Amino acid sequence: MTATEVTSAATDVAAVLRSTTTIRERAGLLLERARAGDSRWFTVDDAAVTGAAHEVAELTRSRFPDLQIPYHSRWRHFEAGGVDRPAQLEARLTGLDAHDRARTLIDLTVVSVLLDAGAGPDWSFRESSPDGDRIYTRSEGLGVASWHAFLAGTFSSAPDTALRVDAAGLRALTAEQLAAAFQVGADNPLVGLDGRLDVLHRLGDVLAADPDVFGSDGRPGGLLKAITTGGPVTAETVLGAVLDHLSPIWPSGNTYTDDSGNAVALGDCWYHPALDGCSPAPGRMPFHKLSQWLTYSLIEPLELSGFPVTGLDGLTGLPEYRNGGLLLDTGVLTLRDPDFADRPWRVDDELVVDWRALTVALLDEIAGEVRAELGVTATQLPLACVLEGGTWAAGRVTAGRLRGGLPPLTIISDGTVF
Repeated sequence: MTATEVTSAATDVAAVLRSTTTIRERAGLLLERARAGDSRWFTVDDAAVTGAAHEVAELTRSRFPDLQIPYHSRWRHFEAGGVDRPAQLEARLTGLDAHDRARTLIDLTVVSVLLDAGAGPDWSFRESSPDGDRIYTRSEGLGVASWHAFLAGTFSSAPDTALRVDAAGLRALTAEQLAAAFQVGADNPLVGLDGRLDVLHRLGDVLAADPDVFGSDGRPGGLLKAITTGGPVTAETVLGAVLDHLSPIWPSGNTYTDDSGNAVALGDCWYHPALDGCSPAPGRMPFHKLSQWLTYSLIEPLELSGFPVTGLDGLTGLPEYRNGGLLLDTGVLTLRDPDFADRPWRVDDELVVDWRALTVALLDEIAGEVRAELGVTATQLPLACVLEGGTWAAGRVTAGRLRGGLPPLTIISDGTVF
């Protein structure tokens, strides 16, 4: 076998593990197993699925009485506190053509999403305004902080062009600069700050190494070319571009190695022994949560710039602690041992992989029941809107009611998964 063939074989395996079809198939296998009573970690109460869907539907009605629900997207966080920050940015983009506008919005979205992992319970961001200071925490705080960092040119190497992200700006970014942008200090700790900085440095390296896609300046907005080449844009086209061109940013220790020793970075893809019978890459359970969150978040700026996106339900639900927490808090899932909730878990622990896979599979089922209760079709209410309406918000509400907002499980995060 030639070196080219070896590389192609490894690439083919990576392509399978990057497919949302594979994610759904393998998550479905783990759900079947859990329903049969074979999960070491969870039991499933099918009757509770309807109750969880009802809670989501009721919250969706209360938040969006006309059912005009926006996409689950990073752009919702840019609207935190009822402030229309996107409109403020629009005013600064006047005069740009559709492509330049889209590239700018993609720059912002990519860097903001990559900074969007669990902030921890003790961090907050203070935003000053003529109406008085506002305090934001968790995802909203991270969104608002990254928004202001982008507007301030934190990720740009061009002193006269703040509204962009480029390879040189990212590679030169220091821990002190990132900490300052996020107002991190001894009394305001942010979980995974070093991990976030590492991801941004890796992003800078990837952008610089691929000028054919990202241009001589190495801008994330170069993804527009990859996304729009080849006809109509689908959500899976966007995800494919994200995974094909940005996957090397993830820590290289999580890889697939073929028989000839060639390694391919897999990112958010973890081992579960119950999947050892799967092929290719036995035992691997892919999620690509941040890549899919980035894809969901890119849909809106693409459409706002004149590039419509179809096939939104090709993406999966997001396996993170709000959606997964909803399942635990509504009794759809129950820990086999309550003491599991009293210890911290790593992202590669089997319990966490199981929990996230069950979340992916069960979100599809809950989405169907939510649509039925609201009397709408999947076309009228795609999964991106069910999540926003929705499951993520309901997960936050139940966590607030039961634990003051804390998730039901403690996950040790480096800022690149949760």
